[in-house]
Amino acid sequence: MPLHAAWYARRSMTDVPLAHSRRSRRHAPSWRDGAVVPPGPSTVDLHAHSTRSDGVLAPAALLEAVAAAGVRVFSLTDHDTLAGYRDLAAGELPDGLTLIPGVEINALVTRDLGLWEWELHILGFGMDPADQAFEAVLATQREARRVRFDRTVAQLREAGLPIDGQVAGLDVGADDALGRPTIARALIAAGFASSVDDAFKRIIGYGGPGYVRRAGLGPEEAIAAIAAAGGIPVLAHFREAPHRVEVVRELVDAGLRGLEVYYRTFDQAAVEAVGAVARELGLIETGGSDYHGDLGTYAETHAALWVPPEVGDDLLAALASRAAPG
Repeated sequence: MPLHAAWYARRSMTDVPLAHSRRSRRHAPSWRDGAVVPPGPSTVDLHAHSTRSDGVLAPAALLEAVAAAGVRVFSLTDHDTLAGYRDLAAGELPDGLTLIPGVEINALVTRDLGLWEWELHILGFGMDPADQAFEAVLATQREARRVRFDRTVAQLREAGLPIDGQVAGLDVGADDALGRPTIARALIAAGFASSVDDAFKRIIGYGGPGYVRRAGLGPEEAIAAIAAAGGIPVLAHFREAPHRVEVVRELVDAGLRGLEVYYRTFDQAAVEAVGAVARELGLIETGGSDYHGDLGTYAETHAALWVPPEVGDDLLAALASRAAPG
């Protein structure tokens, strides 16, 4: 049975109960005990977000910070848009830095896998940015995000937590992807939350007065869309992989080619366990900071990041092999 039965499956909260005990990946602990200690500055970051989706830095400012931190293989993986990549590719890149087209798609499952908000996040690397069919898929995703965004603002207003003034001045283009961190920052500005995490935990996360269920692609559809555009689909920050190998296998059968092993909040044990799954299934290993900017500067986030250089080399080799004739 597919993990997602149909596009835009709309099920009520009573149809699809979610367990309050499930921990959000966004709110995962920092794992100070057994934390990964970077042996040096990471030269690879294959997961970060800009203002083109739900980050706080414009693409150019983020790229400047990334290069200053010593990163040499970078992918901007904004949600449901390649606009930030196009912004950067149209300009001059820092010397010695390789930029890989990237995207992140929050994919919905329609059977209970014990996942936070019934989502799996699929990263894509190396898609053709001129692929019109892929752009159409992303545009549909972005429209669903805008509908959710507007419904959330309305629901917050009805709950006595209005943020209309805070979001009224947003400068958002058609190729930008709206996300809940933007809502969270508006709640902070309005005095209703103390941090993005606080906003998610009390207000806009599952069970909160501002929670609105997502609509969009399932993981199989996301994987297929990325692959059809020439990209390599990768399962992001799936800490549960060692205990849910059957889920990863199912995605591999659907065309998944990689697993994010080096994730900034993974402790050493998680890195080793998730890496073992990747090696067992023959998957490409990736890694990144998932930088948004709410918890500090890029330099501060990068200081806790370790992605081995060979991870970037291996992804570049896979992309080159894919593109090679014959």
